[in-house]
Amino acid sequence: MSNRLRVRVTVAAGAVLAVTALAGCGSGTAAAGGTSGTAASGTSGTAASGTSGTAASSSATAASGAQAQPTAQEVQALFGEWNRALATLDPGKVAERYTADAVLLPTVSNKVRTGHAEIADYFEHFLQGKPQGQILDSRVWILGPDTALDAGTYRFTTDSGTVDARYTFVYERANGTWLIKHHHSSAMPEKK
Repeated sequence: MSNRLRVRVTVAAGAVLAVTALAGCGSGTAAAGGTSGTAASGTSGTAASGTSGTAASSSATAASGAQAQPTAQEVQALFGEWNRALATLDPGKVAERYTADAVLLPTVSNKVRTGHAEIADYFEHFLQGKPQGQILDSRVWILGPDTALDAGTYRFTTDSGTVDARYTFVYERANGTWLIKHHHSSAMPEKK
């Protein structure tokens, strides 16, 4: 079995709808908030079974001089960077964690936010509750050396209580820095 993975990301209206494994590791499709086929499992799955957190061989990457593939653990650690930005309570610092053309589909607003100014505006209000996030379940897909997707569930603790939500982060690496290209967050629809 090849340890290379090609995927197709299906996007509509700025939201990642599905990630489809095309070749090299079997077939399967995963919706952004769930899994099926070979896309991911557990709390830190990867899109390719039989690989160690990457979709391509590191020796092939090193030989070509290309950027090394991130590991699932490296992608999951990006949430910690974003969460530390939240802890500053500075909307500008949080917005800096996003690409200039990022799309945010936020938890507590009906408005789609694009770009730093609109994203900072959302966090101006969201940060008033002093939120801190905790990942409950994470599924990671390595889409290439500079692109990765992390989807799952998280919990926010705020001044007024806790909120469990589903999330999708699409990360993009530019000039060696990982930033959020797309972030979708929605409160859990079913009460426990």
